[in-house]
Amino acid sequence: MDRGQDARLLRAIGRAWHWRHRLERGDVTTIADLAREEGISDRYVSRVIRLAWLAPSVLERLVLRREPTVLSIFDLCGVAELPWAEQPGRVFD
Repeated sequence: MDRGQDARLLRAIGRAWHWRHRLERGDVTTIADLAREEGISDRYVSRVIRLAWLAPSVLERLVLRREPTVLSIFDLCGVAELPWAEQPGRVFD
């Protein structure tokens, strides 16, 4: 098993979860506030934060098993909007 998963993807997933938790805890109230604090665009935050809603099975395969995906980070953000049952087929096939 290749343990060389794309570090950029792992960082993006970690960042998305961190942002999600900050919003859920009420540390920040909007994506615009979060983006301002991070010094990045709200468009980028709103796209990447979607990774925090990937299906648990997809996250397990990406993060724990380090299985490579056929998608870019940008495309993976779009997959997060699909029903969980459809995500693995899009991410790994």
